[in-house]
Amino acid sequence: MPPLLGAIADDFTGATDLAGILVKHGMRTAQMIGVPRQPPPEELDAIVVALKTRTIAPEEAVAASLAALAWLQEAGCSQFIFKYCSTFDSTKRGNIGPVAEALMNALQTGFTIACPAFPANGRAVFRGYLFAGDVLLNESGMQNHPLTPMTDANLVRVLQNQSARKIGLIRHERVSQGAAEIERAFAEARRQGTGIAIVDAIYDSDLVAIGGACRDLPLVTGGSGLGIGLAANFRAHGLLTKDADAGQLPHIDGLAAVISGSCSLATQRQVAVMKNAAPAFQIDPRRVAEGADVVAEAVEWASTRLSAGPLLIYATADDAEVRSIQQQLGAERAGALVEGALAAIACRLTALGVRRLIVAGGETAGAVVGALGVSGLRIGKEIDPGVPWTTSIDEPPLALALKSGNFGSDDFFLKAWSTLP
Repeated sequence: MPPLLGAIADDFTGATDLAGILVKHGMRTAQMIGVPRQPPPEELDAIVVALKTRTIAPEEAVAASLAALAWLQEAGCSQFIFKYCSTFDSTKRGNIGPVAEALMNALQTGFTIACPAFPANGRAVFRGYLFAGDVLLNESGMQNHPLTPMTDANLVRVLQNQSARKIGLIRHERVSQGAAEIERAFAEARRQGTGIAIVDAIYDSDLVAIGGACRDLPLVTGGSGLGIGLAANFRAHGLLTKDADAGQLPHIDGLAAVISGSCSLATQRQVAVMKNAAPAFQIDPRRVAEGADVVAEAVEWASTRLSAGPLLIYATADDAEVRSIQQQLGAERAGALVEGALAAIACRLTALGVRRLIVAGGETAGAVVGALGVSGLRIGKEIDPGVPWTTSIDEPPLALALKSGNFGSDDFFLKAWSTLP
C-alpha cells in the first residue's frame, strides 16, 4: 500500500518532531531532507519532507512546498499536512499563510484548518489565542525571537495578515463535543466563506477529535500535535498495521557529540546543564566574522576529548548577548555564520568517528544535515515529547536527534544517550 499521509514541514527539527509523533502513534515514518530526487523508502505509513522555508522569501517557500507536494502525490499519499512550529513562527509576510493557500490551490480545496496546539509541550489554543505554558505566546519569550518575533498571540489576526482567504475560528465549546460537532462547525465555517479556520485545542483528546473531523480534508495545517489526531483517525479506520514496531531502529556505535545553535530559553537551560557535566566549547560568531578559523579550533579541541564521552559545541547565548551580536553583524548574517560554522564542525566530527549526534535548533539542524549529505531518516522512539532518535538512510549510518529549540527537558542533552537503541 502507498503511504497514507504526506507531510511538508517548514524546518528540519519540526519535521522530526512530527515524524516522531506519528511513529509514537503507530505510523511507520521516514523523513526526507529537502525535496527528494529518489523514490520513497518502502513499507511506510507516512513520509515527512523537511524543508527550510520558515524564514526565506514567501515566493521561495511556496515553490519548495509545491515541489514537495508534487513528490508526495507521486508517492501515492492520500492526505497532506503542512507542518509549522507550535509557536506559529512567522512574520507579516508569511510564510504560513502563503504556503497554506498555495497548497490549497494545488489540491483544489477551498477549506482547511490551522491548529498549532501541542499540549504535551505546553502549547494550547483557546479562543484563537496561542498559549505557551501559562502565558500568551507574546509573553513567553517568543516576542524576542531573532528571526520571527511573535508579538501577537491572536492567531486569527496573525494569519489574516498573511492570507487572502477569510480566516475563521472553531471554538473549544464545539471542539470539546467531538468529531461530529467539529464537522458541523466546519460546514458552518464554509457557508460563511471561511477558507482557513483556526481550531482551538487544549487537550490531546481535542486533537484526536479534530483528526477524526478532518478525515475528508485533503489538506490540514498545524503543529506536530495534530499528528496525534491524524494517526488516531487512520487507526480507527483500520488502515495501520497492528503488530508493527513503528519505532524500531538499528543500533549504531561511535563517538558522541552535541551541537547547539538555538538561543531559545529551553536550549539555554539545556546548555547550562550540559556545561556542568561535560566539556563545552562556545562558538562566537563575531570571531567567525573577523576571519578566525573557529571551526579548526573547535575540532582540535574536540579531538582530544571525544573518547571520554559526549561533548558540547554551542553558539547558544542569552537574549542580551544575541541582541548585541545582531547589532554588530545583522541578524541574518549572524545566523548564517553560526549555521555555517556548526555545519562544518559537524562534518569534521564525523570524520573523527562521531556517529551519534544531537543538534539543537531548526536552522542549525537544517544546515548540519545538509552539510552531512543526509537524504533521509528513519524515525525511532521519542526521547522527550516531539524529539525522537533517528537513523540516516545514507552511509555512513548516523544516529541523529534533531531538537527544536523550544523542546526538551533541562537535562535533555544528558538523558538522550540512555534512550539510544
